[in-house]
Amino acid sequence: MSLKRIVHLIALVFVVMFILVSPVMAEPNYAFSGAAVGAGVGAGIAILGAGYGFGRIGSAALESMARQPEVAPRVQTAMIVIAALLEGATFFALIVCILLVNKAIF
Repeated sequence: MSLKRIVHLIALVFVVMFILVSPVMAEPNYAFSGAAVGAGVGAGIAILGAGYGFGRIGSAALESMARQPEVAPRVQTAMIVIAALLEGATFFALIVCILLVNKAIF
């Protein structure tokens, strides 16, 4: 993918985003604060981190299963436990961000 095509795609994303956001920003009772923006950025970072973590867990598990197939059931069990813990931490971070947004708006 060329750099020119990437720049055009990013510009298109921003234009669509601004078009979709404009009716929300026109609401008279909408409270747009720094806390709401920070909560949105925090939620995005939490989701990106979780996605990266799940990818690393899956990659390491598949690599270890490929190297030693006889321990695959134990690795799979450990992978599921770690993924559940990661999912719980991600949900906690998202709940905190949602609570921040609600506190900022109301």
